[in-house]
Amino acid sequence: MKSRSYLFQAIYNFGHISQFALYIVKGIFKLRWRFRLLLEQMVSIGVNSIPITAVTAVFVGMAFTIQVVREFLRFGAGDMVGGIVGLAVWRELGPLMTGTVIAGRIGAAIAAELGTMKVTEQVEAIETMSQDPIEYLAIPRVLSLTLMMPLLVGLADILGFFSGLIIALSTGQLNPVAYFQSAQNMLMASDITGGLIKGLVFGFMISVIGCYMGLSTSSGAKGVGSSTRNSVVYSLIAVFVMNYFLSLVLFK
Repeated sequence: MKSRSYLFQAIYNFGHISQFALYIVKGIFKLRWRFRLLLEQMVSIGVNSIPITAVTAVFVGMAFTIQVVREFLRFGAGDMVGGIVGLAVWRELGPLMTGTVIAGRIGAAIAAELGTMKVTEQVEAIETMSQDPIEYLAIPRVLSLTLMMPLLVGLADILGFFSGLIIALSTGQLNPVAYFQSAQNMLMASDITGGLIKGLVFGFMISVIGCYMGLSTSSGAKGVGSSTRNSVVYSLIAVFVMNYFLSLVLFK
């Protein structure tokens, strides 16, 4: 019975989040949101996320390349390492690890911030001033993360690829010319743009889920914690599921 209730709750939340996302999209095209708030959120969400994104990308790229180099050198295919690392990083690892990091950092922060404003009646105060809370609070956050996410993914891709180069050169059996040559031969423009499109979609989903969970918070401090947890869980599930379907569509 408990598992069934969880399933019904998940379906209920999915429907409401979808409606909320449509409302957000309509609000974006109405152009009633404030550009100053957008810039503030772009700095808070995007620029401040660069350090954690960079650290994650570097070490994931190095860890992946270690495994690739070992196996490819064993079979005498060291000249393909750069291409394999490039494909893996640009297509999957860069967008996926950035989405995971941002879901944990930004998705939780948005839900906690808006949830606190909700339980302390700051959202109601905005409504009494004839302001739409979604246009004032949600749209700048959604739009800023949607715009900044491809940039973060691009940064992660570049750092992951070059960290792989460092590991490849450290073996003493590969040279940078072969690394870049194989990447040039195997990578296509669609591989790069496909990863950036994934970032765009992930940013929109994470921010929408975070805003919805925050604005639907109730029951005081306990509700804020629950909304924050649900935001991270739903965001991660959405990123992993959508990553699969986007890979099917973008990389045929």
